[in-house]
Formats: sequence, structure tokens, C-alpha cells
Amino acid sequence: MHAQQALQLLQQCFQVTLDAASAQGKLSDFLPKQAPKGRVVVVGAGKGAAAMAAELERVWPYTEVALSGLVITRYEHACPTQYIEVVEASHPVPDAAGEAAAKRILASVQGLQADDLVIALMSGGASALLSLPCADISLEDKRAVNKALLHSGAPIEHMNAVRKHLSAIKGGRLAQAAAPAQVLTLAISDVVGDDLSVIGSGPTVPDATTFDDVKRIINQYDIALPTAVAAYLQAATAADETPKALPNSTAHLVVTPNQALLHTEAWAREQGLNVLYLGDQISGESKEVAQVMAGIAKHIAAQNLPIAKPALLLSGGETTVTVKNPHGKGGRNTAFLLALVEALQGQEGIYALAADTDGIDGSEDNAGAWFEPASWQQGKDFGLDAAQMLQQDLAYGYFEALNQLLVTGPTRTNINDVRALLIV
Repeated sequence: MHAQQALQLLQQCFQVTLDAASAQGKLSDFLPKQAPKGRVVVVGAGKGAAAMAAELERVWPYTEVALSGLVITRYEHACPTQYIEVVEASHPVPDAAGEAAAKRILASVQGLQADDLVIALMSGGASALLSLPCADISLEDKRAVNKALLHSGAPIEHMNAVRKHLSAIKGGRLAQAAAPAQVLTLAISDVVGDDLSVIGSGPTVPDATTFDDVKRIINQYDIALPTAVAAYLQAATAADETPKALPNSTAHLVVTPNQALLHTEAWAREQGLNVLYLGDQISGESKEVAQVMAGIAKHIAAQNLPIAKPALLLSGGETTVTVKNPHGKGGRNTAFLLALVEALQGQEGIYALAADTDGIDGSEDNAGAWFEPASWQQGKDFGLDAAQMLQQDLAYGYFEALNQLLVTGPTRTNINDVRALLIV
């Protein structure tokens, strides 16, 4: 297999995963079996929220019951809808547009009756997009905390535990406000373990985390807090806790990373590849995960074990990067790949692609990147020091120089990261 064919296979592998992660064809099985007696209010947030709203409109079976409502998605992630309004806002750091839309969403579910139904469409990115600070906390305070969390290396479940307890809408508070109306949540999972309370910080499902958990997380990751946030956490009482039970809430996972990756595994086998699927729950520091993956790839390359070549080493999940250079450029997938480049040092027969299924790796314009065995020498020829650039959080620049960034544009879904190593 020549290099161009190998790289084409990896890119097709990623596209197959994106197709499997799309909302299209995934919602109808979870809709009510009978027409609701009252109003139907649609709310939602996330990078896939607009696409989910459009799909809901397409498959809604009850023409006698009108859909209306509002969803928030990331800038440039909107798509046409007829009845459900789509508002764009900032991600990963919240902005005023997101705050204003979150206020409207919270207001839209208040005063509903028992016969009314709220359909909540949730996908990755909702935490930042659905930003409505509680008490005396300002949006700027929330932005500061969010930036500190993003740079801390904390896993998403820890970040979202903090976000829930600083929000007037997350951690089940949206469903609490909607009572006595029933709330039906349809979610695309982007979190390791598919915990519905972590997806978008769970605005419509019960929350098991507490203020004590938040304080431990703040201390563990040494998060600097604005004065108003520190004062709020210090003064918080049991009455301020997120709801631990929500009798009016029902939630379903309509797409999970494992479902999408199993589809990709089956596709790859049809292409004649031997697949070692490591699951959808790989986490940890990107650099460390790369070391492990490099070791497995080398073993397959040298001994045809545990699977024979051509082999695809496939995994999902979400790694993290503890940012040391505030002026660095690159996300967890480019960091993973640069560490892999450094670990393999041009070993023949190993190709790799790593990308975020939302189309954005970190905060840049790329979903991720790819490399081939020649990349190591090309980097050296360009005067690039892979180890040094990795240390300085400059992974984006490395692959940009090699013209090996993967740019997809908005995918309008998000099931987290896909890592694919091809050994031939």
C-alpha cells in the first residue's frame, strides 16, 4: 500500500465516523408514541443543536401539534430550520449572545402546564453556549473560570461539575424550571462514559455532584477564581445545590461515540483492514496516550501481533493538554500526533490521523491533523524540532508547516475524538 492510498483510507475512516455521528435518522425512535396534549417547546444547545433541530422538524410525526422554540449553536454551525429558531454564540469561551439566548430558553420553559412537553436537544459544546451565571456572578467571571478550566488539564466531567454550580440553568435547573411539564432530552454524547449529566453540563437531568466536589476540583487543579465566584462558593448552602432528582425528566442517548466507532470498525474490515478497536474511553494527557499508542503500533509493525498487517488501530475518547504556553497554538489531537511523530521518528509503515468530530481541535480552524512516515524527516528539513514544539504547545504550527492539518469546517455533530493509526 503506497502512502497516498494509506492517507486516503484514514481520511475516509474519519468521514465514515462523522456520517455515523450525524443526527440524521437518529431521533424518530425516541419521540412520543402519541401526540402531546399541550404545547411542545423545543430548546437545546451544542455544536449539533441546529442539525438536531432540523432533523426533529423533518421527522416530527404530529402535524396537529406545532413545534416552536430556540436552540443555541456555535458560530457558523447553524443550518436552515422552519419552526425552531437557531441562535449562534461563542465556544469554547462564552459570550453575551449565548447568555442572552440562555435567558430566553430559561424563560420559555417557565409557566408551562402538566400537558406541555419540552424537548431538549443536547450535544457537545452546550456548556459554553448555554451560559447563564447564577447569583452575583457576571459573564466575565464565568469566562475567566472557563478559560482557567480549559488550560488546567482537568477532564470534562470535572470542568462541568464546576460549570453546573455556577449556572442558573445547568445541572438540572432547566428541567426544574419547566415543571410540571415533562422534559424529553435527546442527546449526542461527546463524553467518556456517556454520562447524561456531563453532556452539556446536564441542564435537564439530575446532578450528583456537589459544592464540596467543586471545591476539591478547584484545589486539585489550582484554579484561580474571580472574587465574586470565590465568595459565592464560600457562601453556598444546601438550598443552592443542583437538583438530585427530577421526576419530570426523561433522557435518551441518540448517538454515542461507541456506536459510531463500531460502525467505523465494520467499514474498515470491509476495506480489508484488520482492526484493533480500543474503545471510546481513552483519556489522559495527549502526550502520554501517544506514547502508549506508539508502543502498540511498533509491536504490530514488528511482529504482526496482536493483529496482522494491514492493521487499523482505532480509538475514541478525550485526551487533555495541560497548557504551559498561553500563546501556544494547537489542540489535544495535534498534540497527540506531534508526540506520536516524536515517538515513532519516521518508522516506516505507520500512518496516523487524529481529529475532533466537531471539526475544531482546540480553538483553531482545524479538526486535527495527519502524518506519514516521511513527516519526521520533512519536519527536520524545515528546521522544526518536534520535541521542543511539543513542549511549547506549538503542535498546530508543526503540522501547518508540513501542510498536514485536517480542515473539515463545521461538522454539526460531536462525539469527541477519533484516533486512527494505520500499520502496513
